[in-house]
Amino acid sequence: MSKSSIHFNISERKILLRIFDILSILFVLYFISNTFDFDYFTLTKDKWAWALVLILYVSIFGTVFELYDLQKASKIERIATGIVFTVSTTVLFYLLTPFLTPELPDNRLQILFFYFAILIALFIWRMAYISFIVSPRFYKKVLIIGETSNIETIVDAFKSSDPNYKIVGFINCEVDKIAAVKYNAIPEYGPKQIREIIKKENLSEIVVASYNSENITSEIYYTLIKLLEEGFPINEYTQVYEGMTQRVPVQFVGKDFYKYFPFSRSNQNKLYLFFHRVFDVLISLVGVIIGVVLSPIILLGNLIGNRGPLFYSQDRIGKNGKVFKIIKFRTMIKNAEQSGAVWAKKGDARVTPFGKFLRHSRLDEIPQFINILKSEMSLIGPRPERPFFVKELSGMLPFYETRHIVKPGLTGWAQVKTRYAASIDDSLLKLQYDLYYIKHRSFFLDMNILIKTLSTIIFFRGQ
Repeated sequence: MSKSSIHFNISERKILLRIFDILSILFVLYFISNTFDFDYFTLTKDKWAWALVLILYVSIFGTVFELYDLQKASKIERIATGIVFTVSTTVLFYLLTPFLTPELPDNRLQILFFYFAILIALFIWRMAYISFIVSPRFYKKVLIIGETSNIETIVDAFKSSDPNYKIVGFINCEVDKIAAVKYNAIPEYGPKQIREIIKKENLSEIVVASYNSENITSEIYYTLIKLLEEGFPINEYTQVYEGMTQRVPVQFVGKDFYKYFPFSRSNQNKLYLFFHRVFDVLISLVGVIIGVVLSPIILLGNLIGNRGPLFYSQDRIGKNGKVFKIIKFRTMIKNAEQSGAVWAKKGDARVTPFGKFLRHSRLDEIPQFINILKSEMSLIGPRPERPFFVKELSGMLPFYETRHIVKPGLTGWAQVKTRYAASIDDSLLKLQYDLYYIKHRSFFLDMNILIKTLSTIIFFRGQ
């Protein structure tokens, strides 16, 4: 059996991007300082902290402006704006923190050297990344074994999650192949061809995506065991799906659901929960102060653009199914639901002109800091839903009530990863992200969500 092809996993590519972002910047700055009359950023043994501050700023602002989104990073036209914003913000903060960074130079041209050195360094490295790492030679080639009825969903999920993940074919393990739905987007092979395909396509792994393990024939079963004994990677679909998409595929979880929900220990970790609550209170106090400062502007905008009450409250389901009143700035017309509860949607005609601004900027959420101070909500968690929709969705989506084992949040993993839920399908997608958060809850994931929330606000993606 031939060796599998060289490829980089998602986590490896993200680390690669971060490391070489920093190395390329430091190299170009070193080159500039030794070639031109540039001494603003010259590293010495007693000035090593300057580099650490620069690395920290680039890492934070690079995350905020989505430099490490692999879909965007694979095309220079999609990542160019993020590079410019990252460099501009990094240089601005670097210049405004002289206690941690070099003093402002007398010759202001030094600042331009500094700015363009970082900008050119990132563009050169990202062009190299796109030309080599994202090229077909580093694609992860995979063979799927499963039922034809699931193949299209699997292919679409992987394609949208990782541009370097290529499914070269599938083996249909359905018992009744005659009645099976045909799928022609990728080649179908027979069980006897597994070794042939591994050698011909130089496969990286096999993914078993059978909803019913009894469908795996003895021929496929013994072939997979032999390959595993030879060291060839064979993985189960839900694990691969979760690692790639960062959401739990509840639609593929069956009676052995307990295998898929070893929830994060942080949900019961007293130290984590204590600091989580302290952080909630501190951020909420700041949020309330900001709300008070902005309230005259919001009040004026409401009088002109909304023409009605400034606040509105609504029943929502909280932790352990407890009902509470959520507080928000009103963004819809008065009596928007006279005919009963309906899904909110993009371009909703009920949203007022000023309400659109409040939603896109997320300013309508500010009063919810009061809910957080009352311990009805947390800063981070699944968004609280209305009782009417909870009852409806619980009957349609498996494990929906599982969202309520933690406090609902002002922002969350689903909010920064997907759009506003306007249908059952959207709610299923959000549920997958919510369960992923509950399953992997940690300080690191919480910080990741906060940074991505800043991106949502900056790029006006609120709905």
